[in-house]
Amino acid sequence: MTMKIALFVPCYIDQLYPDVAWSTLELLESLGCEVVVPDVPVCCGQPMANTGCWEEAKPLAQSFVKNYREFDHIVCPSGSCTSMIVNHYHDLLPDDADYKHVSQHTWELCAFLTDVLKVEKLDISFPYRVGLHQSCHGLRELKLGSPSERNIPQFSKARQLLELIPDIELVDLARKDECCGFGGTFAVSEEAVSCMMGNDRVHDHLQAGAQVLTAGDMSCLMHMDGLIRRQQKPLAAMHIAQILAGRKPENMPAEATT
Repeated sequence: MTMKIALFVPCYIDQLYPDVAWSTLELLESLGCEVVVPDVPVCCGQPMANTGCWEEAKPLAQSFVKNYREFDHIVCPSGSCTSMIVNHYHDLLPDDADYKHVSQHTWELCAFLTDVLKVEKLDISFPYRVGLHQSCHGLRELKLGSPSERNIPQFSKARQLLELIPDIELVDLARKDECCGFGGTFAVSEEAVSCMMGNDRVHDHLQAGAQVLTAGDMSCLMHMDGLIRRQQKPLAAMHIAQILAGRKPENMPAEATT
């Protein structure tokens, strides 16, 4: 029996980074999935919830559950949006009978690939030095990796997938799970602190020799890529879906190709 899979495209990806959505769709289809992209509102309500506007977020949570409750699995190329749905909708929808199914079957992309599809081979090439940024929501709320503050066996679902690419070179960071400083509205209310944190992460990737910075959250990449571009740093930023779908870096800085 074919699974009914829905692709949930977050609002900022829909508006600013549509190729991440296309890459996710192409990747899932290449792995044999039949995917539907529902023609419905695309915001999960996280921006409102982050600023304490829970009543304004509630209609979006209700809409999401209503529109996605019929699917066997919902896949999202964003750890923070996935965490909003899985970990925080219960505060908005305590009595919604359909929410339990939605919360148990909404997956961040890398988790879906490793835990549901159990991908063990990728027939793609990506001959670049890559640094992996492990975003906070995915790492600590979705358990996509092992945070350094916990004494547990080391793992990373994103790294597990990247290691399936034969010619990729994954570089080791000095602080592999440090926050980039984006934090949604934090980047607006605490701009200076946010930028300092972002610059620290960019510096760590450059010191490690990365040519490409990747992550499962385009919001983190958006923040760091803005700093990279304004300062003309020799580093390209790509969502992990783009790498796994076989995309190549665009506008690779000349220094990053050496």
